[in-house]
Amino acid sequence: MTSRRYRGTCHCGNIQLEFESTRPPDKFRPRSCDCSFCVEQGAQYVSDPQGKLTITVREDRELNRYRQGSESAEFLICRKCGVLAAVVYSENTKLHASVNARIIDNSEAFGHKLPVSPQKLSAGEKRARWKELWFSDVSIS
Repeated sequence: MTSRRYRGTCHCGNIQLEFESTRPPDKFRPRSCDCSFCVEQGAQYVSDPQGKLTITVREDRELNRYRQGSESAEFLICRKCGVLAAVVYSENTKLHASVNARIIDNSEAFGHKLPVSPQKLSAGEKRARWKELWFSDVSIS
């Protein structure tokens, strides 16, 4: 299968994302989390455990890493423009991540959103789900 590249940035461009996936856009179902934080952010998440994600931060001091809920994962938010770009989970120096579909170029081509409720899961169940669904080849520079 042909690999496709997807790109996106926060509003000011401080956080840039690029991921590779063999999935066509319509095969992504953005997950719409129902926790109060994600609802307030308007976030919808996409990921591909077989894909590769690169996150580039121009000014690291302008990157806010926010933990909430089980505090197992960090939300990457730009301090300059306030946009939630991604969420990452680290285990044994391995990063897993999911990106906010709303900042990806041409995200309107993604499939219909899928409501999810991870707040009903235990911290262990969340981590297992992330390792199953999220990007597992992740780099942040």
